[in-house]
Order: sequence, then structure tokens, then C-alpha cells
Amino acid sequence: MTLATTGSSKDQIRALLDERARAIHDRDAQSLTSVCAPDVVSFDALPPLQRLGAEAVRARAEEWLGWYDGPVGYRISDLRITAGDDTAFASYLYRVTGTMTNGSTVDMWVRSTVCLRKSGNDWLIGHEHTSVPFDAESARATLDLTP
Repeated sequence: MTLATTGSSKDQIRALLDERARAIHDRDAQSLTSVCAPDVVSFDALPPLQRLGAEAVRARAEEWLGWYDGPVGYRISDLRITAGDDTAFASYLYRVTGTMTNGSTVDMWVRSTVCLRKSGNDWLIGHEHTSVPFDAESARATLDLTP
């Protein structure tokens, strides 16, 4: 993934996230994970508890995107970015929509936080955490919430 390295750190991170949204839409796991640090730690919404390293994250992305038949809708909302000289984090909600290969449809909101570090002129994701809320009484995911 080639991103402009001009502009403020917040602008660069916003562009990185916008490009990742495009990669998800296009089901392009290679581009999606090209901005991950080699030692990235991922806490995904699905098991296992963690994935370590860019290759594991890429394999998971390929699996996830392979579940869809056609483009994947992915819209970021409520984006907040805090950036220093060499570290940053962004938190946001995203809506994911699409049709699965089994014909079922997906339309849900997910929470995400990414932690980034500067490598040369580029920002790389060093940690990513995605989650869905759950109902404490039933211990089931609550997938019908909207912002």
C-alpha cells in the first residue's frame, strides 16, 4: 500500500485507515495488512485470543474476506486520532455489510482501536483490537447496536 507521507500525522493516519477501508471493500488482504508491523499483535473479535505477527494477521484477513461473496461494505465512524512524533492511536466504530458466500447478509457495527508507530516516514500498525459488545446476562454478542 503506497500512502502519501506529506501532511500532518493525523492526516497520514486517516489516509492509512481510508486505504484499509478500500482494501476491505475490495477483499484485498495483502493491501489491508501491508501497513502492519512485522511484529503486530492483533486482538480480533473472533478466536483465538490473539494473533502474533503480520503473516498471521494476513492469513486471518484472507480467511475473513473469503467469507464474502462480492465487495464488503466498510464505513468508519466516530474516528478519533491522537498522534505524537513516533506513536499514535486511533479509535473508531465501523459498520461492516455484505453478503456471505452462504447467502446470509451481514450488517453490524464493530469497535476498533489501532496503535501505530512511525517507521521512517511511514506509520505502521503495531497493535489492533476489534470487539463487539456482549450482553453480560446471556454472555452473547450484541450485534444489533448502532451508534
